[in-house]
Amino acid sequence: MMNSDYRPLFDLPRDLAYLNCAYMGPMPRSAAAAGQTAYDRRQRPWEMGIQDQFFDQPEALRAEAAKLFGATADDIALIPAASYGLALAASNLPLQAGQHILTLAEQFPSNVYIWREKAAQAGAEVKTVSRSANQSWTEAVLDAIGPQTAIAALPEVHWADGGRVDLARVSEKLRDGGGKLVLDLTQSLGTSLFDLAAIRPDFAIAAGYKWLLGPYTLGYAYIAPEYQSGLPLEEGWIVREGAEDFARLVDYADTYQHGARRFDMGERSSFQLIPAALDSLKWLNGLGLDSLREALLRRTMEIEDAVRPLGAHCNTPERGAHYLCLALPDHAPKDLAARLMARGVSVSQRGDRLRVTPHLYTDRPDIERFAAAMKAELS
Repeated sequence: MMNSDYRPLFDLPRDLAYLNCAYMGPMPRSAAAAGQTAYDRRQRPWEMGIQDQFFDQPEALRAEAAKLFGATADDIALIPAASYGLALAASNLPLQAGQHILTLAEQFPSNVYIWREKAAQAGAEVKTVSRSANQSWTEAVLDAIGPQTAIAALPEVHWADGGRVDLARVSEKLRDGGGKLVLDLTQSLGTSLFDLAAIRPDFAIAAGYKWLLGPYTLGYAYIAPEYQSGLPLEEGWIVREGAEDFARLVDYADTYQHGARRFDMGERSSFQLIPAALDSLKWLNGLGLDSLREALLRRTMEIEDAVRPLGAHCNTPERGAHYLCLALPDHAPKDLAARLMARGVSVSQRGDRLRVTPHLYTDRPDIERFAAAMKAELS
């Protein structure tokens, strides 16, 4: 059971309740320090070792990211953004005229625009899945899968209402008809165990600056082995065999490094970013993701209990354990999130819901501050 005081590990002022990890996760102090050390080192490039900086550090990060997916390091590509990883998926998956790509209603745009473009080029259709008020996203997706479903491009947790998709059930039905599964795990990876064997995605990506508590412009892509001989978006020098030998880079190699490395972004070694990201991922992996899920579930339940008497409650079926989206009473101010920020509470407003996303640093005083601020604005 997790019962440590995690707040001192983060630079969070006592007069702020930061309940906004789904917007941007704060980096741990140790990760920020690792990043600062990397920036300091960058002032003296003659001290930077080629093998360590260009190759060993990215490989260490790849290995830590692989643990989050339940995969091997060979299955992971280093990417700059969710949109980059989704573009990789789109460029390597087949699609024929008349087929469908499934997305969720009000899904995050990065996992919509690329599929609209692919469908337009192929003469296919993007089919948007909606759910009724008492229906889970899992039920809605299962109902929508049909003979023409070629690709389901989904999150595990919906960014606006917190609803969770049972990806194992979706995958089973999808594969029975030959469909492919592409996942944006930005709002879930690193909060619980990801069951790769049961879900079997073709591609799965995650931006690193939210629940993975890392720097912006660094993310991760899982690419199933059957696609690892596919086409990268770039033809970078560092992903080719023999790239470690700088003296022979103009002996141009036709072959790539092993596994998903061919899909790495250009300048993937990210000297200033990787040390911070690596520190954060090591910390997360060391927590035990099963225990982390339970700890975050307890926090979101405590938060909902604290504000339910005010008419704020979660009405999303099968929500993510770490993700609380509160339906608000009719008299709630339209600028509630801004008003709460003025009272020292950071949350997000998504449509008619208040999105409240804590982490391990969230403690009892944070919850009490949130409840008091909500009472002041809703009473």
